[in-house]
Amino acid sequence: MIKRMLIMLVLTGLVIGGIFGFIAFKGRMIKQFMASQGEPPQTVSTITAGLLEWSPKLEAIGSLRAVQGTELSAEVPGIIAEIYFHQGDNVQAGEPLLQLRADDDIAKLKSLNATAELARITYLRDQSQFKAKAISEQTLDIDKANLNVATANVAQQQALLDKKLIRAPFSGQLGIRSVDPGQYLDAGTTIATLQALDTIFADFYLPQQALAQLKTGQTVTVKTDTYPNQDFTGTISVINPKVDLNTRNVLVRASLKNPQHKLLPGMYATIQVAIGATERFITLPRTAITFNPFGATVFRVVSNGQDDKGKDKLIARQAFVTMGETRGDQIAIIKGVNEGDIVVTSGQIKLRNGSPILVNNSVQPSNDAAPQPKDE
Repeated sequence: MIKRMLIMLVLTGLVIGGIFGFIAFKGRMIKQFMASQGEPPQTVSTITAGLLEWSPKLEAIGSLRAVQGTELSAEVPGIIAEIYFHQGDNVQAGEPLLQLRADDDIAKLKSLNATAELARITYLRDQSQFKAKAISEQTLDIDKANLNVATANVAQQQALLDKKLIRAPFSGQLGIRSVDPGQYLDAGTTIATLQALDTIFADFYLPQQALAQLKTGQTVTVKTDTYPNQDFTGTISVINPKVDLNTRNVLVRASLKNPQHKLLPGMYATIQVAIGATERFITLPRTAITFNPFGATVFRVVSNGQDDKGKDKLIARQAFVTMGETRGDQIAIIKGVNEGDIVVTSGQIKLRNGSPILVNNSVQPSNDAAPQPKDE
């Protein structure tokens, strides 16, 4: 009985040991098989690095304003008698625009003219009498003073009357009318806007470091989202002789011809200032650059021999790069990539140095020097 139990225990141990041994053997074989397969290739898109021309430039956001622009208003209050302009009219300097009621002022001017005429006649008559020694010199002096006072009163009243006729201070285009005939107009109340649009100013700020690269007469290119496919060219006309104490920026003004009146005061625009001759740089899309605290890197595609079918086995090699200027989706590379290098443009997050890769360029990231929003 004991002998049979021992035999049973021995057989049971052999069976259990065999099972565990087989499991361990199976795991070791699977591990060896997986190790022999290597890391699976990662699918990426690539681009061949090439040289492109770059024009050194400074870029800023600015605002447009008219060379001459104002909100028309009256200097004196009164009731609007006549409006001589239509909204949107182009007017010439000195052209009458609006008349305030001036009947009382005209009547008073006539009265003052009569007084001045009487003073003039009296003075001329007394001059003859003085020559005949019929009156004293004091009387003549009083007559002259009275004439001067009367003439000044006429001029004062005429000036008040002139203020009640609003004229265009310069040639330009009128905007929307804000008043109506018969309305009481307070002094300073806006009548309409008047803007001279043939030439437009573009005002923008640049950091003080850029001052050494700026000079009047430099070419600027102005872009606005109103006309995304059109560039407007002008020149720097003024560089402010003072740097802002708070921002350390300097105000720059450029002048642009605007014959079609496409640009309007108040628009914001992107301004680019050309500051040097054209240069050639290795250019990559932004998506090819991996930004890290320790520096910017790219993954270059290199060959690592051939497989059994004679095809190149491609791997990714990480390289540090020195970047230059940016424009749109592109970055200039100063150092780290050579012309003709194949660089990964998407899929880098899956890579490490030496990772095998599979190239699929059916979909490429944007690589536009001047990208524009696309309609949905």
